[in-house]
Amino acid sequence: MARRRLTLAAMAVSQGMIMIDVTIVNTALPAIQRGLAMSTSSLEWVISAYALSLAALIPLGGALGDRYGRKRMFLIGMAVFTLGSVACALSPSDAALIASRALQGAGGAVMSALTLSILTTTYPPATRAGAIGIWAAFAGLGFGLGPVVGGLLLSTFSWSSVFWVNVPVGMVGFAVAALVVAESKSDPPRPLDVVGVALSALGLLAVTFGLIESSSHPWGSWRVVVPLVGGVVLLVAFALWERRTRSPMLPPQLLAARSFRTGCSVYLLAYVALQGTMFYVTLLFQNAEGWSPLRTGFSWLAMNIPFLCMAQLAGRLNQRFQGVTVITAGCLVGGVGVGVLSAVTTNIGFEVAAVGYALLGTGYGLLVPATANVAMRDVPADVAGAASGVLNASRQVGVSVGLAVLGSIGANASISAWRSQVGHLPQGVRAAASGQGAHVASAQIGSVTTAIGSVAHDAATTAFVHGYHLAVFVAACALVAAAVVAYLGLRVRPATAAGTEVRAIMVRADAA
Repeated sequence: MARRRLTLAAMAVSQGMIMIDVTIVNTALPAIQRGLAMSTSSLEWVISAYALSLAALIPLGGALGDRYGRKRMFLIGMAVFTLGSVACALSPSDAALIASRALQGAGGAVMSALTLSILTTTYPPATRAGAIGIWAAFAGLGFGLGPVVGGLLLSTFSWSSVFWVNVPVGMVGFAVAALVVAESKSDPPRPLDVVGVALSALGLLAVTFGLIESSSHPWGSWRVVVPLVGGVVLLVAFALWERRTRSPMLPPQLLAARSFRTGCSVYLLAYVALQGTMFYVTLLFQNAEGWSPLRTGFSWLAMNIPFLCMAQLAGRLNQRFQGVTVITAGCLVGGVGVGVLSAVTTNIGFEVAAVGYALLGTGYGLLVPATANVAMRDVPADVAGAASGVLNASRQVGVSVGLAVLGSIGANASISAWRSQVGHLPQGVRAAASGQGAHVASAQIGSVTTAIGSVAHDAATTAFVHGYHLAVFVAACALVAAAVVAYLGLRVRPATAAGTEVRAIMVRADAA
């Protein structure tokens, strides 16, 4: 029992470290932007390179754990993640930082792929929901501590400090996991789908690159069209390959289970909304409002305290209510919270944003552990690594592609609004103002006023807020869509039927 609890602690802290790295970097974005003179598209890649690396390699990490040992691959992932953090802290340029973030994400992918599968093989079904609830609570704790820790560090040190903080945590986590986690693997081991991994990774990379480039180039530009078309072709090829190969990266018994498919879809949509919202809220408060990183970090406590409280109740809620009820309610409550945040402007006090934060935290405190539990509850042990990998990959795809989509929507709306505002500026500054659209889109109001003068301050702020409103409103719509997916996908068949469905599919597969 003691070893089981220590295993839970190791997996929970590790997942918290992965999540803290998302939010702590969000808080540091303006400082990184100034320190390395980064463009808007490069700044998005600081987030997207990490999230995309996670999304593309998580399925591989799960398959490697199933084949070579989940503990062994988890420790390798943690070592790579820690080394990647060191490389990020020492990066001298935007290109070096983006590359280091991709390395960091590769290590995080292996870790993230295996935390849930290790818990699934460690805890019996009767107590698994409570363990997953604690795991989700620690993930939320990391998500919540990120802005606070980041604000404290940035008030004294440079932006590199937000990466150095991972190093001692990674070293301690490695030692604990090495001592307490029991080794497990599939028997017989599953073959690796190298072609599937390559096609999915390259396809996601190309699509995300095209979407991010659309924030600074026209949609008809070759820098947008070529990667988008190429990425779609690669993803279609991946889907066709998965249907033909004998050892697919996505085991058919997982994709055939409605509860698992629904859980992945909800995760994807929910994290599209969350990452896009946090990206824009950070720019609004720090760049447009002029808040310090510390103040921004502490403001997130209004979201994370409700998240932690609800996640702690995950085990009880899953025993009392059906998964469809908890997940749907969480998506809708979170959607209302994001909707409130979409209405925030520089003229509205923080009280309104605090209400949005609280509702957002409550909603995600409901939906995150409930979705993980529903998706993993009936997963067979021999594909637990692959299942955990695919579920976490869906979250990271939501983060990377969602940030690209919402970033593009917001940037284009802000640039369009800025062009309209330029016509109302004095004749003498219009020529200079026409080239400031990218700065306006990323809420670099100070840079715009330095280049043009204080006469442009209000116009630049208004243009950015226009894009902010549209992007965050679309994020709210994504959560409403997640609620619909959860209701339609889970209401027909309860968990027991889903488990029977998985087992029946496995029997048919074995017979074939």
